[in-house]
Amino acid sequence: MSDDDKAAPGRERLDRVVSDARRNREQREQGYRAQALKMYPWVCGRCGREFTQANVRELTVHHRNHDHDYNPADGSNWELLCLYCHDNEHQRLLEAAATPASDGSAAQSSTVTYKAFANLQDLIRGRD
Repeated sequence: MSDDDKAAPGRERLDRVVSDARRNREQREQGYRAQALKMYPWVCGRCGREFTQANVRELTVHHRNHDHDYNPADGSNWELLCLYCHDNEHQRLLEAAATPASDGSAAQSSTVTYKAFANLQDLIRGRD
């Protein structure tokens, strides 16, 4: 029995889990998207662009608190945004996380442990 034969059952299970997760996400998205499209006018909440049946596929549901699993039936966590404004909203969130806060602390902390030029001075002195 080869290593590929041994890995096949695990790979099949992983493929099934991934497939199920994607299907469940798509069903969940279709559910809240359909609700939001019935609940709200087909207008982008940021730029005001209006949508029709012909281009409504370009209108997305944005989760205001960025939690895609929080979908209250009253739609309080949703707003309709065009593709461009939706992408912009998420880009702003990423940029805000990377920008230092006004108090000098970083919004997203990271620890750097590698110092590329730590012994550069020693190397330069060694040449003399």
